[in-house]
Amino acid sequence: MKHNSADPASAAIYLGIDGGGTHTIAVAANAGGELIRRIESGPSNVKLLSDAELIAQFQSLAQALPKPTVLGIGLAGAWAKSDAQRVRELAAIVWPGVSCHATNDLEIALLAAQLPAQQSRAPKRLPAGAQVLIVSGTGSCVYTKTTRGHDLLIGGWGHVLSDHGSAYQIGLDALKAIVAHFDRKGSWPKLGAQLLHALQLNEPTELINWAQAASKPEVAQLALDVFAAWAKGDSLAATILDTAIGALAENALTCAHRRAKHGTPIQFVLAGSVLLKQPRFARLLARRLRQEWPTARVTPLQRESVWGAVELARQTAEPSPQPERRAPSRQVSKTEASLAATGLGTPPVLPVRSTRLSPTEQRNPRSLRLDKLSLADGITLMIREDARIHSALLAERRPIERALRLIVNSFRQGGRLFYVGAGTSGRLGVLDASECPVTFRTSPDMVQAILAGGPTALLKPVEGAEDDAPAGATAVAIRGVTARDVVFGIAASGTTPFVWGALQAAKARRAKTVLLAFNPFLNIPHAMRPDVCIIPKHGPEVLTGSTRLKAGAATKLVLNLLTTLAMVQLGKVSSNLMVDVVPTNVKLRDRATRIVQELTGADYALAQTTLLACGGVIKKAVARLRRR
Repeated sequence: MKHNSADPASAAIYLGIDGGGTHTIAVAANAGGELIRRIESGPSNVKLLSDAELIAQFQSLAQALPKPTVLGIGLAGAWAKSDAQRVRELAAIVWPGVSCHATNDLEIALLAAQLPAQQSRAPKRLPAGAQVLIVSGTGSCVYTKTTRGHDLLIGGWGHVLSDHGSAYQIGLDALKAIVAHFDRKGSWPKLGAQLLHALQLNEPTELINWAQAASKPEVAQLALDVFAAWAKGDSLAATILDTAIGALAENALTCAHRRAKHGTPIQFVLAGSVLLKQPRFARLLARRLRQEWPTARVTPLQRESVWGAVELARQTAEPSPQPERRAPSRQVSKTEASLAATGLGTPPVLPVRSTRLSPTEQRNPRSLRLDKLSLADGITLMIREDARIHSALLAERRPIERALRLIVNSFRQGGRLFYVGAGTSGRLGVLDASECPVTFRTSPDMVQAILAGGPTALLKPVEGAEDDAPAGATAVAIRGVTARDVVFGIAASGTTPFVWGALQAAKARRAKTVLLAFNPFLNIPHAMRPDVCIIPKHGPEVLTGSTRLKAGAATKLVLNLLTTLAMVQLGKVSSNLMVDVVPTNVKLRDRATRIVQELTGADYALAQTTLLACGGVIKKAVARLRRR
């Protein structure tokens, strides 16, 4: 107690956690940077663990370590703001009241590279300069911080899409190389024999079943045998590892060119088991880097990445006196950071709030006895509530017309319509967009849907997706939205951050913007206000908060009339016939034939034959018959 009263800060315990795809390391240190305890546990990739699994991981660490004063956590996959927020919230369950800074595992590795090589009672950071972190372990990537503090990552897409120069890629290349050698030369190479021995397989064809069932770590483990063969002078192993070195060097140099001008001093920091445990491999990579960047300094990571997490905890407890050098408070996704670096990013999205409780969340006085009603009365109630939708939409026909004119004008200029939404709202956008190509013979690009959480969210909720405004902005930027396009946001409550992120990104690109919401109490900042706001007032839902009911039905009606009437204006309807329908099945082929009959007076057989001769295009068939 005397110690605490004299200097409370000296009793502080900084806990750093470094969680990767294969294992997690946690270190507790005192204020002087001295190790109190270090432990290891299982993987902690935020993209692969559920909330319960991540909490269990934290609980196992908490049980083995002293209670920290401050937490610094760097986990694989924690690139988005929502990821970091999720980690902080789950950490707060295990360590209530403890301040926590959460980020990704690469940022703490880069931070560790800036620390003294040995533990010190004065853990001051070394001058950073321009640093590029090269990681090659089971997976691989290259990472740096831009001069503006943005994350810049090359690789990190997983073993299917990238991981070039990683242990996994080395193992996979070895498997491909030995079977290719066997196919072309008819002999089984020495490296092949070594791999079969390592896998306890008896003959080459057994590799087929093994490779199909092998996990990423199992394939990566083969890299050790490739390095062993290389040490014995195996030429096949040498070729494989030379390819790996080339891939790592190319990515690292690309990252360096985006970080600093060529020729300026730069430090390449080597990390990951391949680069730290295979010194010959690391030396050859360093030589390759210095050949292309003569002023480069190439050094292995001197301290474990987890010490970067400890330093992160220390900085959280003791804010830097130079705020301009601090990392940005918001972690951005890989894609968002890349967009920002190329000038495609958008300003931060201000929160759109409701001045009163949204009708979508209010209780409906007419359905207070819903759980007591008979089935017949329940049916009557719901049908009567749905009848309110039509008068509410009629009251909004002027803004609907303005939105429709924007869409038609966009289509005539070769522009596109983008629906943006989350949950039910987003799924309805997907439904309408998916039906346009067949109904109106449009390009799939003409009407598109952007759903928070992506395709996964079509079938099940994606946690936190609707709250991620930067993800909405990124989706719009990735689609290449321009001034010719219309971005149509759908948000029942009107406050969905993902939708507003998309709308703001669209405005920044001078696209026209529309909002469909069911909350008349929205407080939208003037600078963020869409070109058109459609806000029907149909009142609370029968089932409180269930916007798949009236809000969903109203959304479907609005989207129906927008695309239908827009296509009418574009000449894709004659009378009330869909003359651009694509006959993709028996029913539609019959419908198309009857449309040709209606428009030309030909009999069914002639209409059918002509339609077939015209490739199923109704307008061509009609024109041909009219010329006869």
